[in-house]
Amino acid sequence: MPLGFHLSISRGLSWALKKAEELGCDILQIFSRNPRGWRRGEISEGEAERFREDLMNSSISTLILHTSYLTNLATSDEEIYRLSIGAIKEDMERALMIGGQMVVTHIGSTKGGSRSRGISRVVKALEEIGRSMDGEVRLLLENSSGSGYHVGWSVEEIGEILRPFRGNGSIGFCLDTCHAFAAGYPIHEEGGLSRLLEGIQSSIGMERLHLLHLNDSKGDLGSRVDRHEHIGRGRIGTRGFRIILNHPLLRELPMILETPRKSDEDDRRNMRVVRRLMKGGVLR
Repeated sequence: MPLGFHLSISRGLSWALKKAEELGCDILQIFSRNPRGWRRGEISEGEAERFREDLMNSSISTLILHTSYLTNLATSDEEIYRLSIGAIKEDMERALMIGGQMVVTHIGSTKGGSRSRGISRVVKALEEIGRSMDGEVRLLLENSSGSGYHVGWSVEEIGEILRPFRGNGSIGFCLDTCHAFAAGYPIHEEGGLSRLLEGIQSSIGMERLHLLHLNDSKGDLGSRVDRHEHIGRGRIGTRGFRIILNHPLLRELPMILETPRKSDEDDRRNMRVVRRLMKGGVLR
């Protein structure tokens, strides 16, 4: 089970890579820009080449980029729509530049507009983005918690978006456990997790599920509240994560933790909890 964290690059790409190794990560996720802004800092070809070499010589097997929180492919606001498409294209290019294999994006919100039109806008955006993709970097759509007018909280809705791209292995799915739980999927129970996975298989296809965002939930089941918690300390709980981590369809997928972080010890504790739950060990 490849396991890692989302880490800041505020001190540089190489710092994030070294920190990931210090924390015992197998994989790493980063933002390529300010997550709450449209502008991004430039990376020179020399810097990118040095980082690719460092990455190749590190213990990190997979590098994942996450797009800005501002990205919205379902919006009817034409300026935000064009900025979002442009930002995802840029992140795909940057991933290729620095050796990343996947880019994860939130789908967005209709902001009160027609849901069917919002989905249509997402599909058209993906078609445009897809024309600039070379197949070396995979774009993953992340499920939402369903708050407000966000698109993509159900596997059926994500399946509807991805249906036109069947046969296109460059566009896939990232499952966030906190978001799924907040959206109403009882994944903390064996039956609830099985039903979700059956839904993914029938609506999306398990072969499109390439990444888990492993987060506990501060909010209750079906609360639609997107607030991450330390593994085992939220509403999904240790029993729920033992079920998730040991499911045969999930246990070998790459997993990124986006749990709350005040210090390195928070990350180390979450890593220990995950590894012990997967091995069936006793938590202390």
